[in-house]
Amino acid sequence: MKPSGKSWVKKAKWHAAIEAVKHVKDGFVIGLGSGSTVVYAAEEMGRKVKRGELRIKVVPTSYQSLMLAVDNGIPVTTLDENPILDLTIDGADQIDESLNLIKGMGGALTREKIVASASKELIIIADESKKVGFLGENNHPVPIEILPFALKPAMLKIEELGGKPRLRESHGKVGPVVTDNGNFIVDAYFGVIKNPADLDMRLDSIPGVVETGLFAGMAKIAYLGKQNGVERLDRK
Repeated sequence: MKPSGKSWVKKAKWHAAIEAVKHVKDGFVIGLGSGSTVVYAAEEMGRKVKRGELRIKVVPTSYQSLMLAVDNGIPVTTLDENPILDLTIDGADQIDESLNLIKGMGGALTREKIVASASKELIIIADESKKVGFLGENNHPVPIEILPFALKPAMLKIEELGGKPRLRESHGKVGPVVTDNGNFIVDAYFGVIKNPADLDMRLDSIPGVVETGLFAGMAKIAYLGKQNGVERLDRK
């Protein structure tokens, strides 16, 4: 349902989601990402499923997206049953001109990257405020999922790579954020990131790092909702 009220950001997210859902064809198995913009995509797909316009299944990337699928009447499947997905629709925290991404502020980065890598296409939806010249601008961190056992040594290694790591603390309960996989999240501040693929590789090589929120060269298309319309970006 198109959001009501005066918030252009909500309407922008809705418009971006509608464009992405146009890529979903009958019989597709798709990855369903996480975040506020994906809510609108799930609602739109759910309406089409209920009207009999689409027969699809989704692989959720988080408990949030699982509940979104259930609430909207979209059948759920797994990567064990469908290891190759037709496409994934997901959000992003930052997007550069080459469609490199920072994801993971919602904590689902590992499952999101696994699902994205299993997909023929990754389509990103967001509002225009997520677009930047370079990842890391505006003091934006890179989320990194880390095994609790390796937390302190991994944080020291991140510092050696020039990052300023900070353990993400929970709001509403005492202690760190725990992912759906039972791990911790460290938000690492690197400043402007000129080569996200190289940084991703270096971070992934640290023992105990499960995954990073740097998605380099994975997205094919991004739809950015604006105050007046939608901007489409294609990977260069």
